[in-house]
Amino acid sequence: MKKIIYIIMLLPVFTIAQSQLEGVVFENGNSKTPLAGANVHWANTKVGTVTNFDGEFTVPYKQEYSQLVISYVGFKTDTITVKNLNRIEHSLKATSDLEEVNISSRKAATSKSYLQSQNIITVNSDELLKAACCNLSESFETNPSIDVNFADAVTGTRQIKMLGLTSPYLLIATENIPSIRGASQAFGLSFIPGTWVESIQITKGAGSVVNGFESIAGQINTELVKPTTDDKLFVNLYGASNTRLELNTHFNTKVSDKWDTGIYLHGNTHQKKHDVNHDGFLDMPLYKQFNVMNRWQYTNPEKGFVSFINLKYLTDEKQAGELDFNPDTDKLTTNNWGSEIDTERYEVSAKLGYVNPEIPWQSLGIQAAFSGHKQDSYFGLNLYNIEHNSLYSNLVYNSIISDSRHKIKTGISYTHDSYNELVNSTNFNRVENSVGGFFEYNYDSLDKLNLTAGLRVDHHNLLGTFVTPRLHMRYTAWEKGVFRASVGRGKRSANIFAENQKLFSTSRVINIQNNNGEIYGLDPEIAWNYGVSFLQGFRLFGQKGDITLDYYITNFENQIVVDYENPQEVNFYNLNGDSYANSFQIEVNYEPFNQFNMRLAYKNYDVKTQYNSGKLEKPLTPKHRFFANASYETEVKNNSKWKFDATYNWLGEQRYSSTLNNPIAYQLPEYSPALSTLNAQITKVFSPRFEVYLGAENILNTRQDNPIVSANDPFGSSFDTTFVYGPIFGANYYTGLRFKIK
Repeated sequence: MKKIIYIIMLLPVFTIAQSQLEGVVFENGNSKTPLAGANVHWANTKVGTVTNFDGEFTVPYKQEYSQLVISYVGFKTDTITVKNLNRIEHSLKATSDLEEVNISSRKAATSKSYLQSQNIITVNSDELLKAACCNLSESFETNPSIDVNFADAVTGTRQIKMLGLTSPYLLIATENIPSIRGASQAFGLSFIPGTWVESIQITKGAGSVVNGFESIAGQINTELVKPTTDDKLFVNLYGASNTRLELNTHFNTKVSDKWDTGIYLHGNTHQKKHDVNHDGFLDMPLYKQFNVMNRWQYTNPEKGFVSFINLKYLTDEKQAGELDFNPDTDKLTTNNWGSEIDTERYEVSAKLGYVNPEIPWQSLGIQAAFSGHKQDSYFGLNLYNIEHNSLYSNLVYNSIISDSRHKIKTGISYTHDSYNELVNSTNFNRVENSVGGFFEYNYDSLDKLNLTAGLRVDHHNLLGTFVTPRLHMRYTAWEKGVFRASVGRGKRSANIFAENQKLFSTSRVINIQNNNGEIYGLDPEIAWNYGVSFLQGFRLFGQKGDITLDYYITNFENQIVVDYENPQEVNFYNLNGDSYANSFQIEVNYEPFNQFNMRLAYKNYDVKTQYNSGKLEKPLTPKHRFFANASYETEVKNNSKWKFDATYNWLGEQRYSSTLNNPIAYQLPEYSPALSTLNAQITKVFSPRFEVYLGAENILNTRQDNPIVSANDPFGSSFDTTFVYGPIFGANYYTGLRFKIK
């Protein structure tokens, strides 16, 4: 009797165990190739699984289940009606762009994802070719999310801003390895040639904890061209009316079945003196740069391995100052004001990725990089030298929990930075070490909700032990209507001299108001970033478009205030009060007819900091900006076509830091005037191998006539080159050619 009772009790279990639906998923094509790692789940339930290495799956079945959803990244999601337990064989159709907003016709030059939880803009090489784009600092001219301007009136350094904050508050990485940081903050963007860039990913707001704890306003990641997909031979020659010359060459070859390598060479030079505004100073520095990279790629799909090894070397020399300055006789004297900046840099980096062929949703990545950076420089009577050796390593493990709707990333990272700084006669030397662990969970409902929650814990020898939380969420309320929200914390040690080298091109006295902190006597910077955005795709008159609204808030718990409000001094001190950056942006992309694309944007900044003299707007930050871009490509005929592109920028007035303590002759108004700039480029593609381009920067010839205060007395107490709100040189015309062999 007991046995009968046990059998009766266990009968429902056996029944449930037998209610399983089996099947296999293939890639669509002539040959049935199993698709491993595809998501399979019952619609409107949490019941699901993923396919194994042979594309097979087994999923629990109940009578109330009728719609089976099958999806995989890069393939069209299908929903199948299930009426019985017969084995299912289904093929998914590949697609390359269903998950993106295509802003340019055919191939998306700039794209925004409808599916990711983070607010990421992807810029590919087609977008970069719309402008001269000689280096990374010039790669954002056609993107309204990034602001680009000159840092000062003598060194020609371009600085970028996002969400109202300068580049030190961004994590700038090369293939997800932090690269523009420390000693390279001022000039590092000019050390990555534009032709080396395959794509750029711009993340607004707090980024991923996987990449570190330093990101506050966002992340910019640059993907480099790869030996297996780049042209065997590529040549780009560029020349401009300001006598700037550049040459880029790529050589790629296959070494064996699994190894490919490439040599990438870049050189640029400018050796002619220009003084358009007749203030006695060069409008742009004399310079020359040589940059080489050797890149190795190992690919073994059978074993699941892929690896990249990069070797880089760079020398960069700049001379700036008065027209009559001779470095052989005038260096560090009052004969003539001048500056030389000599930089030598080398980098070695490696990435190893492993995907388990038997369990394709499990992968392991190892990143390691070492760089040595040495800058010897002087600015008038100010001496500044810095050596920075940096080691970075990161181990990342990826997997899923139960099924591929629940993904995890976890790992550990280690960073070592050794700084040796000389500011005039004072040494500022330090060593920073940090080790941390991170965990990131991603939930994707495969429909309306995508959520990423991350946490990392780091121990830093100077900053202590601290926690970095970050959260991103995407919700699809209706068709192509996407809401996003994010919140995250960032912490960083400020390199006050490397990040603010423009201060040396002044006569200001440097003061550090010591607070007994571990770095320069100052405390670390800590901030929270909060953001919301809305993306809506639409069709108007049968043509596609989209509209995006962003609003981000950055609140500082502590900030190193760089105070220029006394024109004879620059003061560094810890924040005592409020400091925030509020950014609002609305952007519309529309293709009114085939091959013609328009992009319009308006941006509003509210950036204020509590200075010793009161709460003030951030200097030289326009409150209003309007952006417009239009591009058109003709149809291809006999492998030939034309490309046209134009970009217009309008910047509102910008606050000058106070000059009231200067003599009247050297006092500036409270605000700069508004300004407009217009850039354009025409490209003639003669064949897939050869094209020629002709362009103009600042066609309206907008120019700041007197960017240098007290240019006639460069060793006087009022001399200052930092009041730059717009272009200095005026209109510039350029031409170039590109030749490639596939």
